[in-house]
Amino acid sequence: MRGLLRPARQATYESLFGTVYTALLTNVLLALTCAPLLAALAVVRDPLASWPFFAVLSLPCAPALTGAFACFATLGEAPPAGVARTFWRAYRRSAPRALATWTAGTAIVAVLVLDAVIVSRTPWGPALVPFFATAAVLTVATVLALLVLASEPRPGRSPDVRPGRSHGTVLPCLYLVARRWYLAPVVVAVLGLTAAVVLAKPLIGLLLACSPLLYAAWATTRFIVAPLLPDGAPA
Repeated sequence: MRGLLRPARQATYESLFGTVYTALLTNVLLALTCAPLLAALAVVRDPLASWPFFAVLSLPCAPALTGAFACFATLGEAPPAGVARTFWRAYRRSAPRALATWTAGTAIVAVLVLDAVIVSRTPWGPALVPFFATAAVLTVATVLALLVLASEPRPGRSPDVRPGRSHGTVLPCLYLVARRWYLAPVVVAVLGLTAAVVLAKPLIGLLLACSPLLYAAWATTRFIVAPLLPDGAPA
């Protein structure tokens, strides 16, 4: 009985508070980098009616996600004091690659959704809509996989060195996402839940729920692309 009531070690408390601190600060940094999108969502009543405008405003979310993923990778390895430095370093390093990936993915998903809406009004629509939905899910999961890879530092390089072009990893990422297709809907569902929570309860979503949900999406995606991770990076 006395062993059950033994107080936790100091290292346990430090690890717990470090994790909470990293999650909260990451949420704050995400809110700062995505402020234009959040401000527009707070003003516009019907975002779907102006979706091209919001698609453009969502571009800063791409490097912001890579910054958050880089912070997640340091949990248990680096002191919490370096969270902001890790975030901004990954943001700056991966910005061109992340923006290009996000732009291409947004364009592809927009075309697939528009095609699905048009085809759904035809007699053969019910047979083709699942194809467009599956293609959209695979596209979103592949974009997230590319962002996860962009957040990973390359061995033998300075953390401030920008990674190479991403076109060489698109097909491998798509192959790995398709191979573990059963995880792609999970990743997309977690991302959708994150967006829904932020839209419904902005304060709770940004300060509390954002990091745990994004961490789940990051960890799942990192498992999917484990063969493409830099040498020595744990899957």
